[in-house]
Amino acid sequence: MTIRVLIADDEALLRMAFTTVLETHSDITPVGEATDGAHAVHLTRRLRPDVVLMDVRMPGTDGIEATRQIVRDHPHTRVLILTTFDLDAYAFAGLRAGASGFLLKNTRPDDLLTAIRGVAAGDAVLSPRITRRLLDTCRPHLPTPHPADRDERDERLGRLSAREHQVLVEVGRGLTNAEIATRLSIAEATVKSHLGRILHKLELRDRIQAVVYTHHNHLIPPT
Repeated sequence: MTIRVLIADDEALLRMAFTTVLETHSDITPVGEATDGAHAVHLTRRLRPDVVLMDVRMPGTDGIEATRQIVRDHPHTRVLILTTFDLDAYAFAGLRAGASGFLLKNTRPDDLLTAIRGVAAGDAVLSPRITRRLLDTCRPHLPTPHPADRDERDERLGRLSAREHQVLVEVGRGLTNAEIATRLSIAEATVKSHLGRILHKLELRDRIQAVVYTHHNHLIPPT
């Protein structure tokens, strides 16, 4: 199945560079280029892409507001934010707006292609640093766990196997699939399979929701 990608960036050279990279792979097809956020919203409505590569800083409607509108009106379209600036504020604003991932524009082409395939498949793409900063930001606002909380955890946890539970906990700690594979002495592909089943069984959309889920259900021991 071909992944249809819309590229939104106000710099023509960057749009051309991204298009060139995407066109070299048969499973990914660039379907349009937007010059600003409002244009991205318009083209998403007309072209129905699977993934939008979204710049943050654009004239007029910026990438964050465009992401919010696209996710609200087109729930089957995923947004992958690309920015030159490695700032937590951009990452968190994008996630709040509903983006499925956050990458820097200097990301290697292979990693960009992997990220596009990942978000198209329903996963979330975040660097470990951003995931851990997200946890550090959210943790002070979560309730302090009590012994009785164990009995009040989501009953869906009972659907998980022992290994899936282990993988979920490591995801909640902000580890990448490769790090989880090393820690649990299993293949990285096995981690991906477990994570897919975890998301299905717990009725979660993506990795970000899984991270939040582990903390709401007190699966991560306090540090």
